[in-house]
Amino acid sequence: METDPTEIKKKEGFNGQRAILLPRSIISKSCVSNPLLSGIYLTDIGFYPKAEFHYRERQQGIDQYILIYCTAGKGEVQIEKTPYPLLAGNFIVIPAEKAHAYASDKNNPWTIYWAHFKGHLVKPLIALLLKRQKNYKGFVQFNESRIKLFDDIYLNLERGYSTDNLCYVNTSFQHFLSSFIFDDKFNHSSKKVMVNPIDLSIEYMQKNLHATFTLAEVAKSVNLSSSHFSALFKEQTGFAPIKYFNQIKVQKACQYLQFTDLRVKEIAAALGIDDQYYFSRMFSKIMGVAPQDYKIKRETLRESKFL
Repeated sequence: METDPTEIKKKEGFNGQRAILLPRSIISKSCVSNPLLSGIYLTDIGFYPKAEFHYRERQQGIDQYILIYCTAGKGEVQIEKTPYPLLAGNFIVIPAEKAHAYASDKNNPWTIYWAHFKGHLVKPLIALLLKRQKNYKGFVQFNESRIKLFDDIYLNLERGYSTDNLCYVNTSFQHFLSSFIFDDKFNHSSKKVMVNPIDLSIEYMQKNLHATFTLAEVAKSVNLSSSHFSALFKEQTGFAPIKYFNQIKVQKACQYLQFTDLRVKEIAAALGIDDQYYFSRMFSKIMGVAPQDYKIKRETLRESKFL
C-alpha cells in the first residue's frame, strides 16, 4: 500500500467515533480462563464514521484477528502485500500474525465497524469463511439487525465487565460474526422470496410433514433433476434429502411426544407414516431411544424439575 509520507495519517480521533479496548487483565481473568468464552472473545471494538485520513500499518501483524465492515465510503486493506479494496457492503477479516495495513480513501473516507478478537475456535471459524467465499474479503447485504446487534454488544460493554456481561457480549459477538459467514441465513427473515433451491426444498418439506415423498418429487418441487438436486442438497446440508426429511419429521414427533397426549400411532399418522412400527424404528435410529421411552423420559425429567 503506497502512501505519501507528507499526508496526514490518523489511527483514531474521528468525529463521532466509538471505541472500547478491554483491559488485558479482564481478558486474561474472565475470558481466557472461562471455557464458555475462551473459544471466541473480543479484545477491542469500535465504530469510525467518515474516518478521514484513517491509516494503520502493522509490519509484524498482531496476535488478534481483525474484522472490518465498511458501510459507507471506501478504503483499502493490504494483507501481506495483497490489496483488498473495500466499498460499502464489503467486510474483511485480517488474520492474526500477518503483516497488514489499511487506509481510508482520501476523497471518500470509509465508515467502518471493527472488532479485534481471539480464541481457540477462531481458526476453524475463519477456515469456514474461506471455504464459503474463497478469500478474506466478502460482501453482505445491509441489514439493520446487524447494526443493532453491534450496538447491543457495544452498549453492554459500556456497562462494565461483570462475568454475566462478558458472557452475553461474547456469545452475541459470535452471532455477529456468523452474520457475515452466513449472510443468506441472517437475512432470511427479511427476504420475501428465497432463491436458494435447497432452502426452498426444506421449506417445502416443513410444510408437508404429513406427506411422504420420493427424491424425484422433492427435486421436482424446485425444478431440478434428481441427481443434481441430491448432490446440491448434500453439499449444502451434509445429508441426503430423504434422510433430512425424516430428521425433521422426527423433530416434529418429539414435539408431539413432549407437548401433546397423542399416541405413537397417531403421531406416525400425522407425519404421513401408516406403519407405526416403521415409524418407531426410524425414530429410534435418529434419537437413540424408542418414541414411548422418549415420552416417559421427558415426563420424568419434567416432574423432577430438570426441565
